[in-house]
Amino acid sequence: MALSPDYRGYSPASAATTAAVLDTGLRAYMLRVYNWMASGLLVTGIVAYAIANTSLINAFYRTGFTPSGASYHSPTLLGMVAMFAPLAFVMVLSFGVNRLSKSAVQAIYWVFCAAMGASLTNIFLIYTSESIVSVFFITAATFAGMSIYGYVTKADLSRFGSFLIMGLIGIIIAGLVNLFFQSPALQFAISIIGVLVFVGLTAYDTQRIKATYIQYAYAEGADGAAKRSVYDALSLYLNFINLFLLLLQLLGNRNSN
Repeated sequence: MALSPDYRGYSPASAATTAAVLDTGLRAYMLRVYNWMASGLLVTGIVAYAIANTSLINAFYRTGFTPSGASYHSPTLLGMVAMFAPLAFVMVLSFGVNRLSKSAVQAIYWVFCAAMGASLTNIFLIYTSESIVSVFFITAATFAGMSIYGYVTKADLSRFGSFLIMGLIGIIIAGLVNLFFQSPALQFAISIIGVLVFVGLTAYDTQRIKATYIQYAYAEGADGAAKRSVYDALSLYLNFINLFLLLLQLLGNRNSN
């Protein structure tokens, strides 16, 4: 006699319950990720504003004047350190997230967000406060729309991953080249392409985070999920910051002095 599968432990109701539990856990996890990202942006904004509007700015930038009398700002040694410090923290979190404790990952994330704030202080020297605020809200609206799309869409965005990563590498290389040529046309092209890349990455990363949670929902403990939520928040945070800076280059009004 052929053996029949044993369905005694299965019922449509139990499957529905499992799906409901998974969906509830996913929504709670995404909320945690967005909370980490939003809190990090808040820390970054507070640090950048505090430095730019106090005497601390003199420790990061010195003011000079051209022969025509126009002012310019050049970074001090501390300013140069602040510019590159966030990269070091990103590398530590990226390569050490599995080896570090939950508290260490969270502490490094907060320090990273503060360091990013110090590195962004110069935007208050270059652009008017009004344009910084307006571009921030434009960025927030764009980011929210694309992240929601990435969460709800049934389309598989993973096929665009390689294209987006190649685009990201391309704009990084073009940006380094333009440090020497200082071409406004090239910078404009970098900004346009960069906006498209980070808009796409926002949707792509949101879907990736959702898919990863579903894959590992029952395979990792509470500490593993907590660490991963910080790392996922970091991905979205970097997309937001880069999108904001690129839109600021395109839409921001520069200070007249």
